[in-house]
Amino acid sequence: MFSCKTSSCCFQRFVRAILLVNSFNDILAEATVFKNKDALSPHFIPESFPHREKEIEAIMRSVSPALKGERPRNLFVYGKTGTGKTTCAKKVMNEFNAMKRKAAMAYMNCRIYNSRYRILFRLVSEFVPEHAKTGFGLSFLYEKLLDWIEADGKNVVIILDEIDTVKDLDNLVYTFTRSNDDLKGGSLSMLGISNKISFKDRLDPRSKSALYESELVFPPYNTQQLQTILAHRAKQGFSEGVVAESAVNLAAAIVSQETGDARYALKLLQKAGDVANDTKTGRVTDREVEAARKIVDEDIAVEAISTLPEHQQLVLYGVSGVSLSGSKYSRLAENNKDFMLMGEAYDAYRESCSKFARQARSSRWFKEYLNELQLLGLVSTTDSGKGVRGRSTLVKINYPPTRVKEIVDHLLAPSVE
Repeated sequence: MFSCKTSSCCFQRFVRAILLVNSFNDILAEATVFKNKDALSPHFIPESFPHREKEIEAIMRSVSPALKGERPRNLFVYGKTGTGKTTCAKKVMNEFNAMKRKAAMAYMNCRIYNSRYRILFRLVSEFVPEHAKTGFGLSFLYEKLLDWIEADGKNVVIILDEIDTVKDLDNLVYTFTRSNDDLKGGSLSMLGISNKISFKDRLDPRSKSALYESELVFPPYNTQQLQTILAHRAKQGFSEGVVAESAVNLAAAIVSQETGDARYALKLLQKAGDVANDTKTGRVTDREVEAARKIVDEDIAVEAISTLPEHQQLVLYGVSGVSLSGSKYSRLAENNKDFMLMGEAYDAYRESCSKFARQARSSRWFKEYLNELQLLGLVSTTDSGKGVRGRSTLVKINYPPTRVKEIVDHLLAPSVE
């Protein structure tokens, strides 16, 4: 005889087996709250773009000389993550290329194409693919690109998204700006996109002087603007009557209080829809948004840390370790017990470098890494105030330190010698 416990377990497995789908048709026939899930993706380019009309017009005016056979000025677009920079630039590019003039725009993700050679190779692959063969040198690719531009006097604008991640940025900027001196007809201009308004500080004075650029800053979205954007996308992405107005308002409020990142807001709403599907509620309410928040926060942390430069990952690893073991400052302070001294954080970073067989950078570089991590919301810093001799900067990790260490361990452990 089976015990009741065993019988119950077997019965549950039997029920689960019955509920398993037998074909793709079963999956496709399942009810869903979505009408067009792609409309909730941050990569989706909507026909109308609430609260970015002025910025889109500014970009259009900046590149429009190319459509008249003239060379546009270089344009640099700045703003925090999730402020619509990339989507607006792509929207302008699509409309620009649809004009079918002697002009072209091309998009380049510099996290993938992160060197002058890779960018030139990608451009040649797009415009003159017959010359895009591995083994050709940089000068060959450069000449073929210029030959294509000169052929009928094209005016080309290259969108360089996250331009600050290009390893040999100075060489790239110098090459592109000086290319117009080598061209007998047509032109080449840049539309650079960056989260870092100070990235040009890395450039050689000669490159800076040749830029001849204009600038555009995208401000963060406020709660009301996020509500409008989410309501607009929800109407496109969900079936009618599925999303409660309070759910849209809650998602907007959560994101505006934390980052103002529209990509995060869209991901939150999309994940709330997934929760509604999984639980078969058929509705997206405040409850689904709260459940989605935990999932999205984890996804965002993994994505953010995974795309960081190696030394910023090492800084996070070190700060997480101190947070777990307890800092000297936390044992002394009555308030701000989650913080640690800047010196402790730097020592921990150096230990992380040693663990993963990397050469530690100077304290000046360490402070730069911290500033970048703070902009991304991964760490917080504050002044120690009274009670610490000489005053100091305090550092705090903003994500669960155990999880941060796990992520960085996974990313860097294979390279340990």
